[in-house]
Amino acid sequence: MTAHTLDARGLSCPLPVLRAQRALRALPAGATLTVLATDPASARDMPAYCEAAGHALLASEEEGGDFRFVIRCGG
Repeated sequence: MTAHTLDARGLSCPLPVLRAQRALRALPAGATLTVLATDPASARDMPAYCEAAGHALLASEEEGGDFRFVIRCGG
């Protein structure tokens, strides 16, 4: 399984989700993408995007205003 990281810190809504979408399109099914973000809206937007697009949100964490999402790319 392949793991990738996307640093979207400092970007405002909707850019973290749009960048994640672009990155996931380039990945094979089953690969994981860790997204780092600072936009508070990403806490609700990233899970909603994953559900709508058929990706699995494996982890979602927030610490000190930094958000970390681990997404497994769907088929």
